[in-house]
Amino acid sequence: MNKALSLACVVAAPVIFSTSAFAEFDYKKYIETDGSFKRFSVSAGWLHANPSGDATPIKNTTAIQDGSSHENGSVRASTVRDVIDPNQDKDVYDKVYGTIDGLISDDSDPDLGALNASGSTVINGLQNFATAGTGLESDDVDTVGLLFNYFFTDNWSLEVKAGIPPKVDILGKGTVIAPFEGTVSPGPTAVALGLSEFDIKKNIEITDMTQGSKASTARAWLPAAEIHYQFGKSGVNKFRPYVGAGLMYAHFNDLKLNSGIRQDLTDAGHMIQNIKNGQAGQSLQYDGPDGRVTPSDSGMRIKVEADSAWAPMLTLGATYDFDESWFAVGSVTYAKLDSETTITVNNDAGDELIRAKSKIDIDPYITYLGVGYRF
Repeated sequence: MNKALSLACVVAAPVIFSTSAFAEFDYKKYIETDGSFKRFSVSAGWLHANPSGDATPIKNTTAIQDGSSHENGSVRASTVRDVIDPNQDKDVYDKVYGTIDGLISDDSDPDLGALNASGSTVINGLQNFATAGTGLESDDVDTVGLLFNYFFTDNWSLEVKAGIPPKVDILGKGTVIAPFEGTVSPGPTAVALGLSEFDIKKNIEITDMTQGSKASTARAWLPAAEIHYQFGKSGVNKFRPYVGAGLMYAHFNDLKLNSGIRQDLTDAGHMIQNIKNGQAGQSLQYDGPDGRVTPSDSGMRIKVEADSAWAPMLTLGATYDFDESWFAVGSVTYAKLDSETTITVNNDAGDELIRAKSKIDIDPYITYLGVGYRF
């Protein structure tokens, strides 16, 4: 609907200034000089970008390699109950519950690490994962646009597009889920009670990408250049359609992440750091402030970047001359623009714990309506 409305505005805007789209000028100067033309023009106006691309699933990697073994360290019996995989041998499943109950001497929930019972876990699922239905999308944006044209001939010109770099809202989709799986080798105390290896499994919610009004913001720099062919003739036709093709360069800076998503990624960083520290059990527990994940012994540093990109573009537009110098202009441009956003979580030592990548198919339809001057 937005695309259709924008296109209608562009097509209609120049026409409403005249009852005859191809009415002739009465410029004696143009006739007497055999159709001379002005080589430069500049215009300013309203620019609206309407992205049409779809979000793609966020691809995540962490520092925990599949099949690597990690000490469980301090872990509560209730945590084991929460993550034990029910889809395994029933005798094994029941034995885990019975053994843990046998380790409890009172109503408290014991630290199985202190009881020398927690052992170690071979972890899978965290090295590489993606969650269907997640991703990032660019929102609509409005700004002031500027167009500069140099005419090689009366019909051929080079146009440079610029404008005030807008702040773009990046919208999130879906909830990122980490598919944690493992095989636990119990510690000596649990083995003495007859416990053998057992499987654990838990889908860990990392972050809801839809929380808040936007996932992040970015400043977009979108200079572009096109070659245009304009139909008609200066001094003869008031209304002159044109077509164009060229390239856009997209650069993004000043990226800011939603505070809720940033906190969730900080928690995820602590989970990974706890595993690396031989405290895999704590990575599944929530003992931190406000019931958040148990913090590790390191701070977390989160960085957001977006790749710059080149994009081919096609334009359909028209100008309408008020007189020999002033004119109105409208256009619709389609650009095949993709960019990749990367979020990294590092510890204080600079070790990368998490890397999340999302390809954003922006593919905008760019509408422009402005007033210009030729000289």
